[in-house]
This record gives sequence, structure tokens and C-alpha cells, in this order.
Amino acid sequence: MERTLLVTVRGRPADRAPGAIRPARIARQVLAPLVTLVAIVAGWQAYVSLRDVPEYLVPGPGAVLDRLLDDPALFYGQGLITLTEAVLGLLLGGGVAFAVGVALAHSRALERSILPWAIVLKVTPIVAVAPMFTIWFGFGTLPKVLIAALITFFPVLINAITGLRAVNPGTLDVLRSLRASPLEVFLKLRLPSSLPFLFASVKVAVTLSLIGAVVAEWSGSGDGLGRVILLAHSNLDLPTMFAGVFTLASLGVALTVLVTLLERRLLFWHESVRDSQG
Repeated sequence: MERTLLVTVRGRPADRAPGAIRPARIARQVLAPLVTLVAIVAGWQAYVSLRDVPEYLVPGPGAVLDRLLDDPALFYGQGLITLTEAVLGLLLGGGVAFAVGVALAHSRALERSILPWAIVLKVTPIVAVAPMFTIWFGFGTLPKVLIAALITFFPVLINAITGLRAVNPGTLDVLRSLRASPLEVFLKLRLPSSLPFLFASVKVAVTLSLIGAVVAEWSGSGDGLGRVILLAHSNLDLPTMFAGVFTLASLGVALTVLVTLLERRLLFWHESVRDSQG
């Protein structure tokens, strides 16, 4: 009788190993939001058609799609500009936030000195700050990147501090008993323990970075999706405005999916990822 070997990876079956293809799970994850999207579009179209809503108030999905297909280069090119600003801002803000978080996680006195000012920075409306950045740094890419970095700084900072401190006390005692250096404790314990918290914060920050870039473009820019949406609003060109918003939303979804895939690739060992793949 032919015998079948069941290969496991860290106690899991082979079909749940990292990188294993599971068509049923992928189908469930894709079909559910797709069905919801179809229902929303159908309801939108029905409302516009039955109520005979003018296009300058609420355009139908067909009009928005026609606008996207009529000039895809506009939305692709301007979207790429906004995406670049957002990603650069996310890298800058997230990198600085993680570095500050490392320092604050190791010093309560430093945390008491700096964290209140980080909170002040968080509660300051970006709409009020963006015009000042435009005056100080001009109309180029720099103020957009700085605004995107500013809006992504706080969530990454808080999760970095929490994650770096959320270590197993027993494991920490073992490393100290082995005379591990602070750098070794950081690399082998604190950093891996903080990764789930950091990925959670990046999922929030990645959409905030797009919002920051768009708000900065409203304050003064000749390019970007924010400028396209602002001009369309001024001209009551609702199909173009909706198409710009749809492009912006698509960029946010794409970035979130990329972060989620990276999280599942790197954190396959963590409970949160394993539960979501079940």
C-alpha cells in the first residue's frame, strides 16, 4: 500500500508552509471584496438612473469609467507623481519614527521629554501646516514628501515603542544570563518582537501618506492627483474628480496589499498571520 508522507514546517502541514499556493483561500479573499464592489457599483448606477441625478452632482460609474479610459495617461502620470511623494514620505517618516522609537523604548526619561511633543505634532491639522511648508520649501516635491512624512510619523513611533518593549521576559533573562550585548538583545529579541507592531502601523501609515501628499498638493502644486481633483472640483467636472479619487483609492489598495504580502512573507511564524491564513 502506497504511503503518503505529510511534510510539516514548524508544526504546520505542507499546504500551510510559507509560499504555499492555496487557491481556495485566494479565491475567498478576492471574491468577497469583488462581490461587494459589484454591489456598490450596481447600487450607485441604480440610484443615478432612477433618480435622474445630473452628472454635475453625481456622475454614474459609466461616466467615471469613460473619463478614466478617455485619458488614462493623465491619471497614470499624475498618480505616479503622488505615489512617489507618498512612498518617499512614508520611508522618511517611518525611518525617523523607528529611530526615535528605539531611543524612547530604551529610556523612560527621554520618552517623557519627547513623546508629548510628538503628540502635539499629531494633533496639529495637516491642512494648517501644508501652506507653511509650501512657503518655506517651495512648490516642488520636498514639501509634499515632508507633509507625508509628518502624517506617518506618529503611528509608526507609537507602535515601534510598544513593539520594542513587548518582549518575553523569560527570553530576555536568558539572553542577559548569556551576557548578550545590548545590540544582540536588540537584533535577536526586540526587533523580531516589534515586527508585528511595525507592520500594523505601516498598514495605517501607507494610506495616511497618500492623504498627506494630496493635501500638500492642494496647498500649492502643478502636478499630482491632488491638483487634478482640486481643479476638477473648481470646474464642477465631477467625472474627472471621481476618476481621480478612484485612482487614489486604487493606489491605497495596491500599497496596502503589498505591505500585507510582505508581512505574510516575513511573519509567517507569528500568530496573527497564521490565523489570517486559516
